[in-house]
Amino acid sequence: MDQITQLRELTPFLRDRNPQVRQVALSNLLPYTPRGSPHRDIFYEGLQAGGLQEPKENNLIRDLKLLCRDQLDVAHDAFRALVNLSDSSLLMALLTESTFLTFIVAYIINPQSVLADLAAMLLSNLSSSSTTCAAIASMRVEVISEPKLANSWYPTQSRCGSCPAPVPYPSGEPRQVAALPLLLDAFIHGAQVEEDLSKRTRKGQLHFLASVFANLASSSVGRDFFFTPHPKHLVDPQDDHLEYPLSKIVTFTEHKDTIRRGGVASAIKNCAFHVRGHRALLTPESTTIAVPPSNRPAPGIDVLPFLLLPLAGPEEFDLEDQEKLLEPLQFLPPTKKREMDIVIRLTHVETLLLLCHTRWGRDYLRQHGVYEIVRVAHENESEDKVQEHIERLVQLIKGDESNNPLAEEEELEGTDQEANTGNRKQELEGTIIRETSGNEIDEDDIIEEV
Repeated sequence: MDQITQLRELTPFLRDRNPQVRQVALSNLLPYTPRGSPHRDIFYEGLQAGGLQEPKENNLIRDLKLLCRDQLDVAHDAFRALVNLSDSSLLMALLTESTFLTFIVAYIINPQSVLADLAAMLLSNLSSSSTTCAAIASMRVEVISEPKLANSWYPTQSRCGSCPAPVPYPSGEPRQVAALPLLLDAFIHGAQVEEDLSKRTRKGQLHFLASVFANLASSSVGRDFFFTPHPKHLVDPQDDHLEYPLSKIVTFTEHKDTIRRGGVASAIKNCAFHVRGHRALLTPESTTIAVPPSNRPAPGIDVLPFLLLPLAGPEEFDLEDQEKLLEPLQFLPPTKKREMDIVIRLTHVETLLLLCHTRWGRDYLRQHGVYEIVRVAHENESEDKVQEHIERLVQLIKGDESNNPLAEEEELEGTDQEANTGNRKQELEGTIIRETSGNEIDEDDIIEEV
């Protein structure tokens, strides 16, 4: 009997009543899911996509989706398998069908989900599709308010073998709320978890959600979300304290995890393609400002310190230059280190270049010590491409405005309606800047959990 036949004979056991049998069958199939593995095509047999036909899934993919709801050990391997297989365009429509995608999002949102990090990795891969991003942006999940729970609410669609319902079950009435703000809130709480899993309120760190936000921000619907003020208390419709969603994640540009800070850097950069949002991006939190065409103000995002801190080192400035710096960048300790990842450093410089699109933006950068920071960063930079972008940035900041070819804000208002938003670019005096995904710090765009 050849190996392919043996693998095919394992698939019926994924539906066996005995969980141990399901686990053994899945553990024997899992090694064939990573890219380049022999006989991987077995997972794609019979799949149909394209044209006018509805996507059709085979039994194996349907079983893997169902097994993500199974008990812990089985669900763990099922999530790993789908993370590995999600590099295929054939699977994209099948893994993002409404019921399964809603389950993944609700599962990530629930603090008690032990496998939330694997689910976030899967969602990161799936969000490389603009269709998935649109679905996430418009998705609503069902929650029940319950003050005794860690989150004060329970997402009902997360219930499964690795995340059972609370006991006693919440008695309130379920209601539909927007999923994306809850994902953002989960991402923030994930950064605060303890290392000991048994002591965590939230079981997952959710670093890979940063890649999801970066992919969302590469679309107009995603940028609209990040620049639309939302209540601070997500499930309280009476809350009148507003904030820009982007302001909640900019603080992670110096987080210790490379995936988290890289995805956040890409999300900020992609949001900077929205020229109307530049003033809100740079305005301090002490001042409220609205992003046109909306007239709803919220505290400014104050992004500049979070772009410059990763580019700053331990160097001392003379008193005159020190006074030009923003307060968080003054008198940095001798232990201060620059961002180690080349791609992330480049991303921050490209964001600063995008913020130079208007005269107001260039003036703001001039007045708040950007030149002083990037001048020293250039002296310590070893990567040619980063050096070149810093030089272009310095030319814009220190150049003569009377000869500056860049248009003013009102002339750029149509920029965000340009076609092909997934691969849009801006050109600043020969420097082409493209939107990026949150996975660009990896060798490949697709994450593999082998």
